[in-house]
Amino acid sequence: MLAAPPAGADDGGGGDRGRERGAVHASSGRYTVTPLKFTVPAGGRNCTVDADLYRPEGVDRAHRAPAVLATNGFGGSKEDGGTAAIGKAVAERGYVGLVYSGLGFGKSGCLISLDDPEIDGRAASGLLDFLAGERAADNGTVADFVTRDGAGDPRVGMLGGSYGGAIQLATAADDPRVDALVPLITWNDLAYSLAPNNAVDRLAEGHEVPGAAKWQWTNGFYLMGEGQPLLVPNLDPSRINALGCLHFVTEACETFRTLNSGRYPADRTRRFLDFARRVSPASYLHRVKAPTLLVQGQADTLFNLNEAEATYRTLKAHGTTAKMIWQSWGHSGGMDAPAAGELDLAKGDLGASYAGRRVLAWFDRHLRHDRSADTGPDFAYHRDWIDDPDRAYATASDVPALTRELYLSADGKLVDSPGKVKPGSREYRNRLASTSHSESSMAAMNGRPDRAPYDTKGTYLGWTTGPLTAPVDVVGAPEATLRVHSPTTERVQNSGDAADKLVLFAKLYDVAPDGTKTLVHRLIAPVRVPDVRRPFKVSLPGIVHRYAKGHRMRFVIAASDGAYGGNRGVKPVTVVSGRGEPGELRLPVVDGSSG
Repeated sequence: MLAAPPAGADDGGGGDRGRERGAVHASSGRYTVTPLKFTVPAGGRNCTVDADLYRPEGVDRAHRAPAVLATNGFGGSKEDGGTAAIGKAVAERGYVGLVYSGLGFGKSGCLISLDDPEIDGRAASGLLDFLAGERAADNGTVADFVTRDGAGDPRVGMLGGSYGGAIQLATAADDPRVDALVPLITWNDLAYSLAPNNAVDRLAEGHEVPGAAKWQWTNGFYLMGEGQPLLVPNLDPSRINALGCLHFVTEACETFRTLNSGRYPADRTRRFLDFARRVSPASYLHRVKAPTLLVQGQADTLFNLNEAEATYRTLKAHGTTAKMIWQSWGHSGGMDAPAAGELDLAKGDLGASYAGRRVLAWFDRHLRHDRSADTGPDFAYHRDWIDDPDRAYATASDVPALTRELYLSADGKLVDSPGKVKPGSREYRNRLASTSHSESSMAAMNGRPDRAPYDTKGTYLGWTTGPLTAPVDVVGAPEATLRVHSPTTERVQNSGDAADKLVLFAKLYDVAPDGTKTLVHRLIAPVRVPDVRRPFKVSLPGIVHRYAKGHRMRFVIAASDGAYGGNRGVKPVTVVSGRGEPGELRLPVVDGSSG
């Protein structure tokens, strides 16, 4: 149960912190839309923000309503379908909506700064000042119709996805006036998102290095940002950076150059990590106190489920109310085509999906202070093997723990006890060109056809179970313990350039009885091995997947992947199985008997 909010606090408009007197709780669905401009301070300069105000019919100074603030995903604006639909959807539910183009996008000014709390977060705080009635829009419009919890304190939630998700956490970290957050498909640590290193101890002292750069995703976003003049002619002059690339802050330019260089000397690595962490929730979540409903996508090779889980656990550890939903769609597999019954922001009908109804209940509970609003379980996840949308979600009190162990045998088998491991060794080696394929990243985001994943003989090793005698439902992030031998790497891994360390790519296939292999949502785990002389652990991306009866699980480590940067030079790798050589795969398996 959530603690009941205190009653009786003056909201500055004839209400209280329970159900406000004279507040609008339902709407006819009719509303007005007013274009607005704001000039707000952000990052030491004044930035123009282009916004639309959605005001429900009947909302005025005597009949106030809470507000919802939203902005676009990367490359979008207040005009795009999903963003504008949020304004429409919340206004139809009786909330005041303020939807705006993020800095550097649409007709808003200033440079793209990757949701930096000191820049993008400050700009959002300027909009909260407007919703509080503390300042007018540039045309003189004053918002004297938003519920307040005190002078200068509007009751406001935030909703949005990806770039429009991280901005919520960036804003709430330093502005306690935000009352509820719903970040969808967003990041926890941008260093991990753009150059993932899935070594479990990647943040330990001495191991904090970039993994394998997602060159396709990274350069796709770089081109989207730099291409803004083609999308929005006559850009605000404040959107031109004369010191680096045209439309990003200089540190973001350096980030792109570092990731594309394939070289990670200590000084360059530190600058990249410092910037990426500064603009990442991972560095400021301890300051976020607003109740947060996280919604993350299973089909997402950009911001995977591990990122949402990291945010969720950090918020909970610091006492912030948090719940989490793993929906089916993310950045991969076509963002504009959610599965039947799933949340579809572009349509704006939040009440038509499980996740959408959870969003509405979250706002009703934390913005309207409706004590009867059921905000649902702490954790819920979509099961794509259930055809009935009303039964597709399962719930739990927490993300499942690692409960099943399998072991890597030298004969290529994945066995269920150490006693079945056959001792021996096998070798693979990388080539100078990529020899494995998981996805074409930007094609995946747009739902375009892509080649099936593959690995080239001699450049990978695989271990496979026998046919399963019953379905196995995996919910969460599998974890592997490995040790690899690579004398070539050992000679150079302490050169001072992290790029000389060994890179490998771990992944988990589902093999059907006819031999067809499925790489679940095309997710893989790049690892920059901390030290080839010692065992290391790998956290694979979280999945929700049923391995059907008769299917086999196949664990693979590969030398490369076409969507990522890879090894510098040829580095042969040997994996030894047997006594004293760890080789284990642990899976978060749940009881699937109910579905």
